[in-house]
Amino acid sequence: MKALITGASSGIGRDMAIILDEMGFDLILAARRQDRLEALKEQLSGNVQIITTDLSREESCFALYEQVKEQEINILINNAGFGLFGRFDRTDLRRELEMINLNIKAVHILTKLFLRDFKRRNAGYILNVASSAAFLPGPLLSSYYATKAYVLRLTQAVYEELRRDRSRVYIGALCPGPVDTEFSSTANVRFSLKGMGSRDVALCAIDGMFQRKLVIVPGLKMKLARIGGHFLPDKLLLRAAYHFQKKKEG
Repeated sequence: MKALITGASSGIGRDMAIILDEMGFDLILAARRQDRLEALKEQLSGNVQIITTDLSREESCFALYEQVKEQEINILINNAGFGLFGRFDRTDLRRELEMINLNIKAVHILTKLFLRDFKRRNAGYILNVASSAAFLPGPLLSSYYATKAYVLRLTQAVYEELRRDRSRVYIGALCPGPVDTEFSSTANVRFSLKGMGSRDVALCAIDGMFQRKLVIVPGLKMKLARIGGHFLPDKLLLRAAYHFQKKKEG
């Protein structure tokens, strides 16, 4: 059994790699930072292939697929992504477009290409890492929240298509709340709630994937927050979201 994980050099992706390695999976790990990938490979006991790539570039997504498509990959985990904090009219447009390319376009391309292969074999798992941000509007993190909403809705739609096809292929979305990773420094925020441990989230993700859950929400607080969000009017939800985000300002 073999898994491909993007954004595997740190955080949740790194911990999912460690867990799957402990379960006996062979791994293909893709990320930008070769030194981190090599250090992780040294830590793992199984068969590990590392691919240094920048998936914010469209051509890199297609190149990654072409490089590994002849291998029988059983699991695709689209984990690569980052956030950007600030008012929409002040954040750097080029950086936002890079984020959209990585958070949306890379997930879209890789999901489509591998889904076709998985459907032909009528087997395989695709786990797309979204966020609890996908459930809410996100003033001050507006573009990031919007990218994660795309990932969630795409995943849900494809899930229903597969169900109606009676396909054995699985697709699901991981939607964690704050996690103790490098995300906060990259996005230039500080979390106002204590983040879950990255390994705890990764364990929940792998377990939920093999249970074939459509939406995986680690932690009781985030589960309750998701339910509570359904009962607030949109404008009140926006005000609450802004107040919550403002506390993150780094």
